Amino acid sequence: MALGLAAKKEIVAEVSDVASRALSVAVAEYRGMEVADLTDLRVKAREQGVYLKVVRNTLAKRALADSKFSDLDSALTGPLIYGFSIDAPGGAARLFKDFGKTNDKLKVTALSIGSGLLGPEKLDAVASLPTRDEALAKLLATFKAPAEKFVRTINEVPGKFVRVLAAVKDTK
Repeated sequence: MALGLAAKKEIVAEVSDVASRALSVAVAEYRGMEVADLTDLRVKAREQGVYLKVVRNTLAKRALADSKFSDLDSALTGPLIYGFSIDAPGGAARLFKDFGKTNDKLKVTALSIGSGLLGPEKLDAVASLPTRDEALAKLLATFKAPAEKFVRTINEVPGKFVRVLAAVKDTK
């Protein structure tokens, strides 16, 4: 069924809006996939905070033209499904990687994290990017040991610490 101009503009606006909020995008060819498999992929995407959309490549090019994902333009050929990671930069790549383990018809063709076009060989690297919570936990873990040592030192030698602070203050 042919889309009218108004429907095309609506699709472009919707994809453009999602792209402006997305952290990354993964593009995969879905040629030969069954409808049930695509439905399963959509359910998993919703659960993982990934926005999936099958859209004509010409409309996707228009929607992504003014976004940080405009570099994908050259990779948009064939029947593609677009996965936009909203919550975690590796969300869509992780979704496609995991789904591809059980369905060999889904083939990632391009990725972008807003810093250039990445090929399908970078799927593992992008999929392994930490979520926001994982990144914060790793950051806090790096501060834990020095902070514990600092607090222990303050508690063990309070007089010495006060003298050190006074000496630092006098040097200013």
